[in-house]
Amino acid sequence: MLFTPSKLATATRWALCLMSLSSASAIADEAQTSNKSMERMIITGSRAVERIDEVPSSVTLINQQTLAQDMQVTSELQNLLAFRVPGLAPSTGTSSNSGQTLRGRAALVMIDGVPQSTPLRNGQLGISSIDPGAIERIEVIKGATSIYGNGASGGIINYITKHAGTDKANINLGVSTKFSAVKLDDSAGVRLDTSIDGTLDDFSYVLSAISEKTGLERDAEGDIIGLIYGLSETQSNNLFTKLAYQLDDDKSVQLTYNYYEAQQDADLIDVIGSVNSGVKTYAIHNTQGIAKPGVPQGPRGNHNLMLKYVDQDIFYNTQLTLDGYLQTIENMFFYSASLANPSEGYDGGQSLIKSEKTGLRVNLATAADWEHVAATFIYGIDALQDVSSQPLEDGRIWVPEMDMYNLAAYLQTKFIIADDWIIKAGVRQDSVDLAVDNYQTLKLCSTPSTCSVPFDVKGGDLSYDSTTYNLGLRYNFNPQFSPFVSFSQGADISDLGRLLRAATVNDINLVQTQASVVDNYEIGLSGQLNDLSYEVAAYKSESELGTSNKFDPVTGVYMPVRAPQKIWGYEAQLDYQILDNLSSGMSYSWVEGKDTDADIYLDGGIIAAPKFTAYLNWQPIQQASIGLNYMYVGDRKRFEQVNGAYVGAQGPIEHYNVVNLSSSYQIDSWQLSLGIENLLNEDYFSARSQAYTYNGYNTKSLGTTVNLGVKANF
Repeated sequence: MLFTPSKLATATRWALCLMSLSSASAIADEAQTSNKSMERMIITGSRAVERIDEVPSSVTLINQQTLAQDMQVTSELQNLLAFRVPGLAPSTGTSSNSGQTLRGRAALVMIDGVPQSTPLRNGQLGISSIDPGAIERIEVIKGATSIYGNGASGGIINYITKHAGTDKANINLGVSTKFSAVKLDDSAGVRLDTSIDGTLDDFSYVLSAISEKTGLERDAEGDIIGLIYGLSETQSNNLFTKLAYQLDDDKSVQLTYNYYEAQQDADLIDVIGSVNSGVKTYAIHNTQGIAKPGVPQGPRGNHNLMLKYVDQDIFYNTQLTLDGYLQTIENMFFYSASLANPSEGYDGGQSLIKSEKTGLRVNLATAADWEHVAATFIYGIDALQDVSSQPLEDGRIWVPEMDMYNLAAYLQTKFIIADDWIIKAGVRQDSVDLAVDNYQTLKLCSTPSTCSVPFDVKGGDLSYDSTTYNLGLRYNFNPQFSPFVSFSQGADISDLGRLLRAATVNDINLVQTQASVVDNYEIGLSGQLNDLSYEVAAYKSESELGTSNKFDPVTGVYMPVRAPQKIWGYEAQLDYQILDNLSSGMSYSWVEGKDTDADIYLDGGIIAAPKFTAYLNWQPIQQASIGLNYMYVGDRKRFEQVNGAYVGAQGPIEHYNVVNLSSSYQIDSWQLSLGIENLLNEDYFSARSQAYTYNGYNTKSLGTTVNLGVKANF
């Protein structure tokens, strides 16, 4: 499916109609906002700059200073986010974020507003789609939202990339090494981080090249961690370029390109254990010269190209932002025996998700002032073509090519009344057309005699039309007391590829592919009491057609289940400035969910165990800083064994504790750093490793690992 002339004409007419609107004062571009003021500003929630105390929902911001401190310990974004974001499930300790849901639902991962997730076939690899060294800040908006389109049923994780400094040239050089303190053998890796940025008159630039090679990752017993989504001996590279030119006082143009790859090519083999036997899965050196099937796993070269044009005053007091983007993604999974078909000579297989996106966004922001009322209107159109599929490396087709065209119009309003009351309301209308050719489902065998039955499925066109709404109220009574309440909806074509590959009918129109609309309700309270800041929130989300898994013992395949779901939970976060040079904080999040038709709990692939985090930051002298991060993951035991064994993602989760240490010392333009992950060498399985009973997933997490680094700035 292509952008047809009729559809492009429709999009153009919508754009012209929207651009005919006008009103009062312009909203400044985020790139021109000072770093200090940006500490309390976000751009993700409404697609324009706004103060966080004007947002009637829960938001987590991770600024550049916090990100740099956490990177002294690890460069894995899953780990960084797990410690900093209440409501986000604990890290899996692997390259996959399967099971790392946001409030029990999928999060849409973006880079500068461009989706990195692949909702049509959600392989759950989106969190690791850029190196954190190229990120300036991270904005996490919680709760269902359709402001950016399909895939944000749990919220949005938006990586805001670095922008240029005001000097002619700033050069940053960094080198670090990470190694196991439990068993050093072959565990040392190296990371190189180089960048230059600056401003020359009206031209600004950021150029960055980051390369990291990991050694063998070892658990608390010194054993090599298993290979499924493994990180041992992984080579990752990130190339980032941002070029901007200020055409005049109001107009600017910006070109951004990001390339990311992370391939694991380890000469190791797995020794498979089991959640039910209590024996861990771990890897050993391939000393017997066993031929390894398949190719290296991981992102094999993901490209993002973005072009932005901003006019601060397109007409009287209205800002225009045009975003065009191109993206190609190829994420290669591990070799799996579950993709076997002995009758055709396949002992297993290795799949990859391929996705190509072409998008255009037209966004206008208008502000108006009346007596005691300040209003903002944000409106525009989104056009997106997404072509996704999941073939196997051996040439078989597991998920056929899905060609989606999405055209949407939206309006988001905000009214600030008497400086205290904030009312936000919005609507988005999506029109989605999706085409799939005729295809045949794969015959897959868990044993030579236990196989699924392939179906010849007639393809065709599917259409989805949805209108989603949001409404929120916040009352900034005083700095100490600011309650908020909100209702928001998100429309989600819920992993259509997984439904198509498991089809047991002969016509695509008979597959239960309906979109899921998620209703999200939230109530919360935030405030600042002298040196103490806090936020507490409770929420509930409901959907008529959630997607979960059920094991079919006849075929040996996990089949998707479409059924109503209800998810509910609460979060609390406190931050306290004890002294000028000493700060601390803590958070707690709890979530639960049920299939309301069957009245059964949702499994560990959807619902996370309770999580408590705490931190302590100390700056004993101006040049030195020390930080401690602590995370406690609690118990979750909701399921009984089936025929003497746990199945699916229903394994019981036992609690564990993790402590990380970060420290640095500044000498003029040089910084020395020491980070220690799992400082106390906790011997544990991650929550996902305990919940997932699938072969090879029950790997232990990193033991004590040291990260030594040096950076220079010129």
